[in-house]
Amino acid sequence: MDHKPCAAVLEPLLPSPAEGKAAEAKRLMRLAGPIVASCVLQNVVSMASIIFVGHLGELHLAGASLATSLANVTGYSLLTGMASALDTLCGQAFGARQHHLLGVYKQRAMVVLGLACVPIAVVWACAGRILLLLGQDPQIAAEAGAYARWLVPSLAAYVPLQCHVRFLQTQSVVLPVAASCGATALCHVLVCWALVYKAGMGSKGAALSNGVSYAVNLVVLALYVRLSGACRETWKGFSREAFKDLWRFAELAWPSAMMICLEWWSFEVLVLLSGLLPNPQLETSVLSICLNTGALLYMIPLGLTYSISTRVSNELGAGQPQAAKMAAKRRGGDRDVHL
Repeated sequence: MDHKPCAAVLEPLLPSPAEGKAAEAKRLMRLAGPIVASCVLQNVVSMASIIFVGHLGELHLAGASLATSLANVTGYSLLTGMASALDTLCGQAFGARQHHLLGVYKQRAMVVLGLACVPIAVVWACAGRILLLLGQDPQIAAEAGAYARWLVPSLAAYVPLQCHVRFLQTQSVVLPVAASCGATALCHVLVCWALVYKAGMGSKGAALSNGVSYAVNLVVLALYVRLSGACRETWKGFSREAFKDLWRFAELAWPSAMMICLEWWSFEVLVLLSGLLPNPQLETSVLSICLNTGALLYMIPLGLTYSISTRVSNELGAGQPQAAKMAAKRRGGDRDVHL
């Protein structure tokens, strides 16, 4: 008996390679759009603070720019990079349907990153003296030191905020993250205006407004995690298990941090070097404006990278290496990618 007609009937039901690539591209675009928007809107918070300070005068802008660069090099870049370890851990756990582990990993990350904040806070508190030792202008160093000290409270909200964002993104819950970041960016403008002008805090108010806005964003996402049905399986409340294997998490977090920091530092060092030029107030202010604009554009490829990381980790966790390879190839075009 000839079975060829039966095979001919079944063949159209199987997705072709082209259809599989198209479906993967659509999944990536649905995921990448909100993630890119979230990255841009999160960057708007610190950028808006610098814009408000810029209206206070050249010295204030130079000090805030220098303090922001120091904070990025010694703090924000490290914490963001360490939090990116959750892209791997939570992403693979979600793909493997080990949903309870996502909440444990998120809490473990908050503990490790919280411990890392202790030396960071000390460095920021001594930022003025550190900048003087690096040869910066005394007036700019004093202004930057005051700005950096008022950035310290933002660490309390920044760490759990980054962990919540990664926790949700690895589950492809991206629209609520984008919405909360958008609402926070709008509120941040009002917070900055109130603290800088109404409260009369000047540049210190702009620095403090970062912490206030991060806290608002954190509260919104925390309420979503606890009240939304989307996280019913992945968030089971606080667990003592989060305090186990902290060193193993740190071993993954540090290399993740270095991959982001080495690139981030190459830009921020330029601001520190500009303070050594003949007219440091003008040079630092101008370069800061250029780099902040560039950083805003950099958020677009960074958001695309996060979306690819989510797709790859989900598929690897599900035991689908070929699907993970296809997701990576959609990021890099048709070039071969070895996983």
